[in-house]
Amino acid sequence: MSPAPVRFHDPGRAASDFSGSVLVRCPRCDRIAHFERWTQPETRLVCRSCGLSRTSNRCSRPTLWLRTETRHGVVWAYNLEHLDLLRRFVAASLRERDPWYEHGRKMTYVARLPAWIKSAKNRDEVLRAIDRMRASVTAG
Repeated sequence: MSPAPVRFHDPGRAASDFSGSVLVRCPRCDRIAHFERWTQPETRLVCRSCGLSRTSNRCSRPTLWLRTETRHGVVWAYNLEHLDLLRRFVAASLRERDPWYEHGRKMTYVARLPAWIKSAKNRDEVLRAIDRMRASVTAG
């Protein structure tokens, strides 16, 4: 008898739902920093390693910390919550979502993922990339 499939149910969130607090590279020391968007034009960058703290009205964002290359493309996430959702989706062998007419959003974050991330044949490679990204946060 085969084991029960790992289930994932689409929570219906968009990628922008995770963009309020983003893990980025510090422009001063090149270590992990937090980029927060308080109100639409005002942003704040805080680095605990070098003490950098700046507020700006520009919408430019430093390089994402949770970003890695695979042979198929780039895997990225805004923060650990976003990375966890991506990991649960990729690891699941049974992926469920509500029918479009019962759901407020037609194109959720997981629905917009590239086909190579959704493909079962790339599951191990994508999971290794996600685990490397998580390790870079917990080790640092």
